[in-house]
Amino acid sequence: MTRTRFSRLRTLALTGIATTGAATAALTLMPTAAQAAEPVHTKSTAVTSDSRTTPKAHGYANNLDGWIKQSLDIMKSKGIPGSYDGLKRNIMRESSGNPNAQNNWDVNAKNGIPSKGLLQVIDPTFNAYHVSGTAHSVTDPVANITAAANYAAHRYGSIDNVNSAY
Repeated sequence: MTRTRFSRLRTLALTGIATTGAATAALTLMPTAAQAAEPVHTKSTAVTSDSRTTPKAHGYANNLDGWIKQSLDIMKSKGIPGSYDGLKRNIMRESSGNPNAQNNWDVNAKNGIPSKGLLQVIDPTFNAYHVSGTAHSVTDPVANITAAANYAAHRYGSIDNVNSAY
């Protein structure tokens, strides 16, 4: 949890439950099955020696820049709006770019469903907005970004419209 996130804490009421902290309120909403994106076929993710800096077979680096670019390509193919800047801004606020970040202190964590990954998504929201063709793991960087952007598109029109806890 970054110092910036602590300075942005707010108390929110949502569906009768008081929640506090970044990325908790809106992520507790459950969508209908019809809101999930259609299946997507992603590019190969084969990696050579140094997986943090070496480009993948189809031009995606295994780092934040590469994950955002790969997610944007998937989003574009599925009609999910969002920009590089909007994704990166939200990622840096939510996880500081750590794909293994996990919130263990908010109401969701206390209820057994902590927010996880680059965009701090809870499992029910990830499952509802997961884009087929991406890994089915909330901490997989591309799957996390794409699912969160899919959720934000349905809830706010685009991840670009998200400037605080969502």
